[in-house]
Amino acid sequence: MEKRLNRSDLMFSLAFLLMLVIAVGAFFYGVKVGTDRTEAKQVASEVQEAAATPQPNAYQQQDLVSFYHTVFLPYREFQNDWFAAQNKWQSDPTADRAASMKELSKSAQKKYDSVKAVYVAPISPQLKNSQTSYLKSLKLFQETFSSLAASANEGTADMVMDKINKDSFYKEGRTQSLNAQKEYYSSMVSWAKSVNSDIPDNYESPEVLTIAAWKKLPFLVKNKISSDYLAAQLQMSEYLPHDLTARIDQFILSGQAEKRKVKSFNAIAELLTSTEAVRSGDFAEMKSRFYDSEQLPQLPFFFPGK
Repeated sequence: MEKRLNRSDLMFSLAFLLMLVIAVGAFFYGVKVGTDRTEAKQVASEVQEAAATPQPNAYQQQDLVSFYHTVFLPYREFQNDWFAAQNKWQSDPTADRAASMKELSKSAQKKYDSVKAVYVAPISPQLKNSQTSYLKSLKLFQETFSSLAASANEGTADMVMDKINKDSFYKEGRTQSLNAQKEYYSSMVSWAKSVNSDIPDNYESPEVLTIAAWKKLPFLVKNKISSDYLAAQLQMSEYLPHDLTARIDQFILSGQAEKRKVKSFNAIAELLTSTEAVRSGDFAEMKSRFYDSEQLPQLPFFFPGK
């Protein structure tokens, strides 16, 4: 016959099993705690290392220069072709406007494909937004010229221009072009802020900007204000915002503002643009007189002689 376990043996066996379960549980718990602590130390180390490593500036000069050559310049080339076509239509009644518009449509598509292929890092949202708006503008202009080319030789040049200016695609394309310009000039202010902390990178112009306040602003901030103004007025022109800035500064420093009793940036900008007193190249002509001490990114339109 098998010998039955007495009460003490049974209690000893149960106690042994309980201790074994506790020991195994303690072992695995220790392993988990150790693993968690190791992972926590590793994460803390990575966070500390990331904090100690300086993050790249989102608006480095090389980014602005690269954008100029790969996005801004191709768009500007198309835009200059469009301005040249308008001037030819106005000066030559026999110009083949239909053929010209077909070429403009092809040019817009070609520039669109070129600009679309450019990678702009999301870390620079102003440049990214500018590229997106330039692409939208090119596509809308391509659609406009393609759809209106067939009837472009009908009537006078003024009639054709009126039809273009009323086209919904063209109007939106112009808006997108000016928005893109705003974003690019804003990115220059962001760059300036990275090299001079005294420069306000999020400057918002008041409804009426006095001449006294305007004169205190850095040149790149003035350019942002000029680009904002051109966008608000829907003025897509051959000159660039820094040309308008230079003409405004000349108007003030020459005493014309005081003589004419003009007291704000807004009034001067309206006077100069409405009388077609601003020209492409005005900044280059006045740079040595007014802006030699300004810290500017090495963009070709700021250093035309190089």
